[in-house]
Amino acid sequence: MASLKDLRNRIASVKATQKITKAMQMVAAAKLRRAQEAAEAARPYSQRMGAVLANITQAVGGGGDAPALMTGTGRDDVHLLVVCTAERGLCGGFNSQIARFARDHIRKLQAAGKTVKIIAVGKKGYDILRRDYAALVIDRIELREVKTLGFVNADAIAKKVIALFDDGQFDVCTLFYSEFKSVISQIPTAQQIIPAASAANGGTGEAGAVYEYEPEPGEILSDLIPRNIAVQIFRALLENAAGEMGAKMSAMDNATRNAGDMINKLSITYNRQRQAQITKELIEIISGAEAL
Repeated sequence: MASLKDLRNRIASVKATQKITKAMQMVAAAKLRRAQEAAEAARPYSQRMGAVLANITQAVGGGGDAPALMTGTGRDDVHLLVVCTAERGLCGGFNSQIARFARDHIRKLQAAGKTVKIIAVGKKGYDILRRDYAALVIDRIELREVKTLGFVNADAIAKKVIALFDDGQFDVCTLFYSEFKSVISQIPTAQQIIPAASAANGGTGEAGAVYEYEPEPGEILSDLIPRNIAVQIFRALLENAAGEMGAKMSAMDNATRNAGDMINKLSITYNRQRQAQITKELIEIISGAEAL
């Protein structure tokens, strides 16, 4: 049985941990509002970008003017997975959910005889995926030093992906991230970004509208599709940032509550043991007095 001193030290240690988790919860709550506002502000732009691509794609009709980023290579033998996760832990199952979703997709592709390559965006995702698929990871991107996510970070990732596509390294590219719904709900999501045609078909184009394009639609697409890829990656990063803060806030709240429960149990054990020790000492004093 632990001594009274050991129990006091344990209670003090748990109280110190509780203060840390409470502070981390408050920091996550403060960051969550900014991250949530940024993610919600990015959604209409990315959705409208998809609608614009849908309209232009209809005008091109998959003809020879359409760039390869929209039409693809005509094959789906090699798949590139861009898996976006957080840089840090202490956010519950946020990172593991995305990695598990990506692993399930990898297994399905491999079962179908496809070749899979992975770009891991975020340290935690890389740490999880390398356990089983280290040979498939062709690049890793860490944003740990980035204080505030900007479009320039997403654009750099998009340029790497496009350069790999231009070199013929893959046929299909799918983006994995966690869509933010609420503090307790983040949904792992997969979005195909290359070829862009399938993503564009998800846009809500205005039916019956007739457009005239200047310059030609193919020329517009050659500039618009790379920008759309960067926009979708940027949205994924913002959704992840909001989801990470929400998951961290929830996880630290649970940790704070658990620390409180542990402190109560340790305090009860300490008080009972102290009472038993005092009772024992009183009995010894009374027994000694009677013996005299």
